[in-house]
Amino acid sequence: MERLTLGSLLDVIGELFSDEISIAVSNTSEYIYYRPSKRVDLKIRPGDVIKEGTIAHQALITKQKVSEFINRDMFGVPYHGMAVPFHHEGKLEGCVTAIYPAFTEGKSVVVIKTSDGWKPIPFNNVKYLEVKDRKTHVVSGDISGTHKKALQEFEYMLPRELFVRCHRSFIVNVNHIKEIYPDTHSTFLLAMNNGEEIPVSQSYSSYFRKLLGF
Repeated sequence: MERLTLGSLLDVIGELFSDEISIAVSNTSEYIYYRPSKRVDLKIRPGDVIKEGTIAHQALITKQKVSEFINRDMFGVPYHGMAVPFHHEGKLEGCVTAIYPAFTEGKSVVVIKTSDGWKPIPFNNVKYLEVKDRKTHVVSGDISGTHKKALQEFEYMLPRELFVRCHRSFIVNVNHIKEIYPDTHSTFLLAMNNGEEIPVSQSYSSYFRKLLGF
């Protein structure tokens, strides 16, 4: 264990992720580790300065998890990513970024499977996504269907200005929330504008409140 370096440890951890996911680790100003994936390579090198506008930069500035789509202007290729800052003894030390390939740049629809075939639903019309019976169900105003992607994958690809993860089984479109009710001292119920009620779990309540600012 004494010979185990940070790089070798991160290489081992990287094996736990899909070959489609690149991993970057930074301190508060520059990257210290990068493992490119087979599908997307941002050409990051240890020692590269963190660029303003990247999700790593946003995570360090806001000191909270950031998940969003970044267009090709930043690194030459579009990607979806999630960056999570980390602290040591209360002090911000850096962040870890997971980088996913963007299969279609700037796409703004979810294609769902219905009994009649497949139908594209614009992001704005999606009210919420729910995992049940091992499937991801996409609910819009007038139609619902399923999608093969896991809820975690949707968390990376959906625009964060519209969608918030509120429960291990739910992602909601904030524009379709009618009211927010306290459920217990640390959880909430979301009354959606279609009459549905969606829970905000204790593990997501603080994150949810921070993003919505209440």
